[in-house]
Amino acid sequence: MPELPEVETTRRGIEPHVAGRRIVSVHVYDARLRWPVPSTLPVLLDDALIVGVERRSKYLLFRIAAKSGPGTLLMHLGMTGSLRAFGDAPARRRHDHVDVCLDDRTVIRYRDPRRFGSIHWVPGPAPSHPLLDGLGPEPFDPAFDADYLHARTRGRRAAIKVTLMDNRVVVGVGNIYAAESLFRAGVRPATPAGRVSRARLAALVDAVRQVLAEAIDKGGSSLRDFVDAEGAPGHFQLDYRVYGREGEPCRVCGTPIRNRRLGQRSSCYCPACQPR
Repeated sequence: MPELPEVETTRRGIEPHVAGRRIVSVHVYDARLRWPVPSTLPVLLDDALIVGVERRSKYLLFRIAAKSGPGTLLMHLGMTGSLRAFGDAPARRRHDHVDVCLDDRTVIRYRDPRRFGSIHWVPGPAPSHPLLDGLGPEPFDPAFDADYLHARTRGRRAAIKVTLMDNRVVVGVGNIYAAESLFRAGVRPATPAGRVSRARLAALVDAVRQVLAEAIDKGGSSLRDFVDAEGAPGHFQLDYRVYGREGEPCRVCGTPIRNRRLGQRSSCYCPACQPR
């Protein structure tokens, strides 16, 4: 599933193609995503101006000046979604579900083989949408610090990895990046969140930011379907220390990487480098 680095990579790749451009047409070839694409979308976006593209958690937010007033085109890539910009769009293929055509002939194409993504029109302020309401701080937000994480985890019995992946605590830290961050902070994934010391939580906050920043710089991770706005895969998967490496030697100490299930997700760790 595209996580925060992949979504941010997509945002950075798409925005230069769309900011300041007008939409001349929208073609919805298959509306059957996780939630149906609004049937009124082509009319709502006709001759609308795209002001810019932002990201909140794993959502892309296209800020739109439409005839009906300002709004947001809210998009989630789901498990297999991608968004690409074409100067000369190829013929539509299977799983290409939506085209947004711009005034310079650029085509923004949404592709999603498994159709778990979604596209929504939000009139007015986007944060009021139910999908965004109640989300925790962004990992790079100064509000996400050791004091905050310490306060949110006291008395919490859930594993620290499960807590780190809770979007109400902090957004965008999915399975891959939670595992890699916990490794760098020396924290075992199954440790109850309430038992992790403030010092360890401070190291974890730093590790989350470092891992996500490095992943963004390398275009995210491409394990199956993800490609950026130009169709190129990410490369951060080449730097994994623990994720997906069960039984392989730790790249730091040589100890075999172990795996256990937490919250129904695979959780790889090094028992030597992550002692507690």
